[in-house]
Amino acid sequence: MFPALETELKQETLPDPYEDFMYRHLQYYGYFKAQRASLPNSATNQHVWKNNSRHLLNSSLGERDELVADHLQKEKLFYSLMLNSPLLKSRQLLHNDFGDLSPRLREPPDLFAFFSGNGPLQAPRWPVECEVIKENVHHIEWVPPQPEYFYQPTGNERLPEIVGEERGIVVYQLDSVPTEGSYFTSSRVGGRRGIIKEVAVRLQGPEDNTLLFESRFESGNLQKAVRVNTYEYELTLRTDLYTDKHTQWFYFRVQNTRKDATYRFTIVNLLKPKSLYTIGMKPLMYSQLDASTHSIGWRREGNEIKYYKNNSDDGQQPFYCLTWTVQFPHDQDTCYFAHFYPYTYTDLQCYLLTIVNNPVQSQFCKLRTLCRSLAGNTVYLLTITNPSRTPKEAAAKKAVVLSARVHPGESNGSWVMKGFLDFILSNSPDAQLLRDIFIFKVVPMLNPDGVIVGNYRCSLAGRDLNRHYKTILKESFPCIWYTRNMIKRVLEEREVLLYCDFHGHSRKNNIFLYGCNNNDRKYWLHERVFPLMLSKNAPDTFSFHSCNFKVQKSKEGTGRVVMWRMGILNSYTIESTFGGSTLGSKRDMHFTTEDLKSLGYHVCDTLLDFCDPDQTKFAQCLAELEELLQQEIHKKFHELGDDMDLETGWSDISLSDIESSTSGSDSSLSDGLPVHLLNIADELSQKKICKKKKKKSLQTRKQRNDKHQKNNLMQKSKLTEDAQERAGFASTLQKQPTFFKNSESASSSTMKNEKPRLNESQLNRRNEGTSLNRSKMTALILTKNKERMQREKPEYTLSRPSKRSTDTSQEPAPALKPHWSRNRYPATKRGHDALTEYPSLHIYTYP
Repeated sequence: MFPALETELKQETLPDPYEDFMYRHLQYYGYFKAQRASLPNSATNQHVWKNNSRHLLNSSLGERDELVADHLQKEKLFYSLMLNSPLLKSRQLLHNDFGDLSPRLREPPDLFAFFSGNGPLQAPRWPVECEVIKENVHHIEWVPPQPEYFYQPTGNERLPEIVGEERGIVVYQLDSVPTEGSYFTSSRVGGRRGIIKEVAVRLQGPEDNTLLFESRFESGNLQKAVRVNTYEYELTLRTDLYTDKHTQWFYFRVQNTRKDATYRFTIVNLLKPKSLYTIGMKPLMYSQLDASTHSIGWRREGNEIKYYKNNSDDGQQPFYCLTWTVQFPHDQDTCYFAHFYPYTYTDLQCYLLTIVNNPVQSQFCKLRTLCRSLAGNTVYLLTITNPSRTPKEAAAKKAVVLSARVHPGESNGSWVMKGFLDFILSNSPDAQLLRDIFIFKVVPMLNPDGVIVGNYRCSLAGRDLNRHYKTILKESFPCIWYTRNMIKRVLEEREVLLYCDFHGHSRKNNIFLYGCNNNDRKYWLHERVFPLMLSKNAPDTFSFHSCNFKVQKSKEGTGRVVMWRMGILNSYTIESTFGGSTLGSKRDMHFTTEDLKSLGYHVCDTLLDFCDPDQTKFAQCLAELEELLQQEIHKKFHELGDDMDLETGWSDISLSDIESSTSGSDSSLSDGLPVHLLNIADELSQKKICKKKKKKSLQTRKQRNDKHQKNNLMQKSKLTEDAQERAGFASTLQKQPTFFKNSESASSSTMKNEKPRLNESQLNRRNEGTSLNRSKMTALILTKNKERMQREKPEYTLSRPSKRSTDTSQEPAPALKPHWSRNRYPATKRGHDALTEYPSLHIYTYP
């Protein structure tokens, strides 16, 4: 008997976990009301099932002992009999690629298709290659009572030499991450099946002070840790899954700490040449003991901070290092380090659960499923508005669309989004007024897969989603495709006054935004009014001078540009720094979560100013913008050494020519087709190349003979031509084009129309005294004409030798395809006619 089934049959009294789950599930929904003992597969009735199955097996095998002699065949027959038995009917049993049965149950489907306030949270789905620890990682929110200032470099910071695992000891290394060249295939709750491996070193005793690292939890991404000294470690970050790029975000855990020691950590494989760590940014640390005993959360820690280029040159892309020292507050503590305040997919679900369970907020905030991500995680959509009294009032409402976390490592966006939701869902009079006059469509986490696995920029397709808002690949980029489709439907119903996508920035301090230029003089500078108002409402954090409104070609697929071209004039990307502020009272201070959440409030406040029936603020901002623009134009022309009269030439100036380009990211490296489609395309191209090579190498004997004869004939004709020229027969050769049908000269055309006929004697007299016969002369003329045609059309070549004929119209078609130009399709021009009418900025009546 098969060992797996034999083991199951022996377990007569042990309850089946899956059976217990299904029993409770069916009882809960009222589909099954019998007692547990009456279940066919219950422990009390196991002996009945076993006896019946044995009887069925013995009776069947007894008749077929002569036919089935091999033991393996008996096992296969036993399986087929068991599957056909009415006592064991199940579609949960899995089959392998060869059709054989695998003794395990498939994963049950999701029980709840939508978010339920009464049920448990939807567990995150991971790629099947990833190992995930069972512990739930949770951090408390906390605001430091004192400002956390930037680190001031002393100039004496040490640059550690990178020694690697050759001279160090590997104390932590993940083996369960996808290798280079792989692509996403499937996902499941909990990631990889089986026992979770111990990837950190084992402590040799209580005196062993080796740190124990871990990152196999939500948003963690440490790949390897090497101990190079007693208290010194080199860390390697995991790249975005299914890519070899984007190492910037980090988040990991350490245990077995010592209080009085100074530890040094060095991350060795960062990719960006510039970083906020060069101008004072500190890493974040979280102590579990401090959180449980003193309610202290994340705080900025670190000394001797240095960001520098890795000196090891292996001929590949250059790496950069971040090094810092730290002292832990407690012995035997559990601490976390992060690039920025983490905000995971589970954190979002817990927050949404509080909204669903709130009897007041749930009346004007409706939570729906926008779509499922590539891994099957839910992408949530919130619709926030007060109920309208009449259909006319509902139709008059304008829309505001907000989104965040399209880049999973930019957790800043989630904290800004949380601040916005906290305010808009509150009972503040301003929040109630906004809900009365607007419909808010909010997608709080656009890339849940990337957030779960700890990516910095990409989704599980291995691509930057913020470059694919024009995509037609719904299956590969579902989050973006459904978001754009949702906004299209909203635009068909009502105006969308504002679109904002919340991001984070790793090289510039403060908060700022990117917008789009409008060259229509009727609405000139109008798209800059909202950011200028925002800078006035948040002067200590938001910098208008850091804003940029130039539309670069590499950013055509971003959310702000695509939505702007769809007709949303006020379309922005709001960037909040990973560092802090250089403005006002918060100068040289790190941002806290409260600073970021306050920006969400200021967005709401600015929205009310932007739509104020009193146009004073709007007109004042327009006048200020014109003055700022004149100063910028004077500055530009002064740099070029030119003078210009702005009163006469103002209308001829393009804002795109004035504005400098944004400090672009490296996300263009992750543009293009998803990794799995790219892999399939490469395989098809390789097969096509191999197929072409095979066709080219296969020639029949007749083809080889024809080619050989043709080469011989051409060689003899060349020798004959040389002999003719030496003998003075050039004039005779010039009269021979009458034999060729496709001559382009006027004389040959006339001769073709007349078609003179020469008898045999005339031909003999014409060739009298020559050493060439008629066939050689004809071959010579054909060869010269073919050379002339090849000079006229050099881009075509023959794929196989043609049949020898004097009619060139019978020659085979060229084998090489004509070269397509790079601009195969005409580019869409944007001008006055392509712009939609600018929506009304002011709302005069409130319901």
